[in-house]
Amino acid sequence: MDPIADMMTRISNAQAVHNERVLIPFSKMKQRIAQVLSEAGYVAETEKKTKKAKKAEVDWLEIVLKYEDGQGAISGIRIVSKPSRHLYERAKDIKQVRSGFGVAVMSTPKGIMTSKEARKENVGGEVLFEIW
Repeated sequence: MDPIADMMTRISNAQAVHNERVLIPFSKMKQRIAQVLSEAGYVAETEKKTKKAKKAEVDWLEIVLKYEDGQGAISGIRIVSKPSRHLYERAKDIKQVRSGFGVAVMSTPKGIMTSKEARKENVGGEVLFEIW
């Protein structure tokens, strides 16, 4: 399975059952995506954790989910790029998500950022997913 899709599925499922935290296998890309989600206001905080397994230490990314009045901050997630189909957008072709109520997370030459930041920086890239 796609690691980014797996991350988004874990977050969505944890929020659906009102869990406070979710653990995701660590990678630098997932950590940056979590930071972008935190800056955009969709998750409360992120932290790298190390747990001992049977023979080695394993790194995990702990994400604290954000709730407002009992409702999760995330209303929906749509994976755009998949391993079988990558979608790229030029800076001038980046569209708003849900009439500006959501953001797209993009992988650009300047790093992972939201679609709003990419438009300001005038860079295009691969659209990973949309969140609202």
